[in-house]
Amino acid sequence: MNLQQLRYLLAVARRGLNLSAAAADLHTSQPGISKQIRLLEDELGVNVLVRKGKRVVDTTEPGRAVLAIAERVLQDVENLKQVGREFRDPAAGTLTIATTHTQARYSLPRVVSAFKQRYPKVRLTLQQGSPPQLAEMVVAGEADIAIATEALGQYPKLLALAGYQWRHCVVAPERHPLLREKRVTLEMLARHPIVTYDPAFAGRSHIDEAFRAQGLAPDIVLSAVDSDVIKTYVELGLGIGIIAAVAFDEKRDRALRAIEAGHLFGTMTTRIAVRRGAALRGFAYAFIELFSPLLTRAVVDAALKGKGSSYEL
Repeated sequence: MNLQQLRYLLAVARRGLNLSAAAADLHTSQPGISKQIRLLEDELGVNVLVRKGKRVVDTTEPGRAVLAIAERVLQDVENLKQVGREFRDPAAGTLTIATTHTQARYSLPRVVSAFKQRYPKVRLTLQQGSPPQLAEMVVAGEADIAIATEALGQYPKLLALAGYQWRHCVVAPERHPLLREKRVTLEMLARHPIVTYDPAFAGRSHIDEAFRAQGLAPDIVLSAVDSDVIKTYVELGLGIGIIAAVAFDEKRDRALRAIEAGHLFGTMTTRIAVRRGAALRGFAYAFIELFSPLLTRAVVDAALKGKGSSYEL
């Protein structure tokens, strides 16, 4: 038995039992993966995978137990490496942040700038995707930290910490009739075509639920993952926009006006997530605290010792 066999097995499981996809991820051959998993099964004396012809269709009951142990073993091996890296050079290394476009564009520039000043030898990488993709990146060890508003608290293998709260606003072109209203209502918004976020992003679920609760069917003419795309199409006259208030910049968005809409859609919480059981480098703790000053190392460590998948300050 060796670590390579365990890595191959986990890769197959994470790829939905698709051997070809796992082989591509690992830059190896499908027959090579199959051979190593067969050798592991021979040594254990049990079948780990259920095969139908040349296809893998399921995992066996002992296979599920093996997968759980393999994941812990490989996590501990990575933690041992992290200990070595931390004591060898605590100010150097790599840190990968998985986040959405809105967070990368509007919330993280200040954090990244301060972090790079403090840790110039750390190679910082930002990976973008949908919230479920970000969560999977951290679960798979492809990223160290995920930052998003949606989904992160739904993954038991992650600890999702409350980072900061924000609200939505409505954006409209100059001289739009909504700008004359003292306080907009959902009924007013529903009379206009709307451009807003894709259902997986930036509190879209709260937007949909607010309209649904009032028995309204808004005319969503365009959904996007990017606040800047939404604002662009509002400028072109496609409709009014509903975006995160932090994504509106008076200096840059001169052709638009913002209308406060927190009373319509409630308060959102952006979370920062790490994988349970992972050993965090000192500079990872520093990044988290720069993102949310209340999330000190002591607070993060205390939360990691808990059992829940999310943590409220």
